[in-house]
Amino acid sequence: MINGMERKAKVAISLRQDVLNQVRERVASGQARSVSGYIEHAVVGQLAAEADFDELIAEMLAATGGPPTKKERAAARRLLSGSAA
Repeated sequence: MINGMERKAKVAISLRQDVLNQVRERVASGQARSVSGYIEHAVVGQLAAEADFDELIAEMLAATGGPPTKKERAAARRLLSGSAA
């Protein structure tokens, strides 16, 4: 392994042609080094966003006393369905 590089695994994915064309345009214009690099960057960003969201939810639940009870969920469903009476 080259110093500073992580081991990579080769995978095959399917993309809509228009999406692939846009990624290739980014590579051609120098905005991305490669199609693989662009996709890896997007996946890493999505994983980070999901981790941040999970942490935010955990913090919110801790601050508000935990997950909603069955009674609280039922009240929320009634409110969201317009039958809050």
